[in-house]
Formats: sequence, C-alpha cells, structure tokens
Amino acid sequence: MTKFDHRVGVKEANLVVRNLRLTNVTDANRELLMEDIDNLFGIDEASFNTSEATIYLVYDATNINLEGIEEIIKKHGADIHNDWWTHTKDEYYKFVDQNVKDNAKHVPWSCHKPPSGAGKKHN
Repeated sequence: MTKFDHRVGVKEANLVVRNLRLTNVTDANRELLMEDIDNLFGIDEASFNTSEATIYLVYDATNINLEGIEEIIKKHGADIHNDWWTHTKDEYYKFVDQNVKDNAKHVPWSCHKPPSGAGKKHN
C-alpha cells in the first residue's frame, strides 16, 4: 500500500485494526452510529457485522483512539459487550493506542551524535 491508499489523516505506520462485540445495536441506531464513526478524522475503515454484533475498525491511533469511538457508540445507545474477552481486548486496544500515540511523538536519541556545542571554536 502507498500513502495514497488511505483516507486523509491516516498514516500506515500508525494504523491499527480493532474488532469488538457491541450490545444494543438495532436497525434504528446502527446506520447513524456507523455514519458518525465513519466520518471521524483518522478513521480509515469502519463496518458492522450484524450477525455477530461486531464492529470492525481501522484507524490511525495518533489522530483518534478507542475511547473517542466508544463515546460515539454510547451516544447512540449501544455499548461494548460486557463479557471477559471483549473487556480484555478493549483494555489491550486502549493500551496499544496510547503506545502508538506516544511513539509517534518520541524523538529518538543516539549516543553517536556529537554533544551539543562540539566542534565550535572558543575564543
């Protein structure tokens, strides 16, 4: 893939894929819920599998995180499924999202660089 294969605001290096089961998703709220999520800056792909009640998300974790997406899910009357496995995945996804965001801001350090001020002549 090239950088042009993604939506605006999405860098492939920061791309994450998420699958979570939801509850209380109905025919009435599903379309608006998915439309709101799909229009978020940083979302590359979003879909909902009705038979498994699972949301599939691909997004740039430096621009958006799972907590922001969950707010939209709850705004429409749905929620993350309350079973052990979904809860574990949800917490892990949030941890990884924060790491991706932190690593994108990190400036690498190298001991092979000359110290600042080295090479300057002093009078």
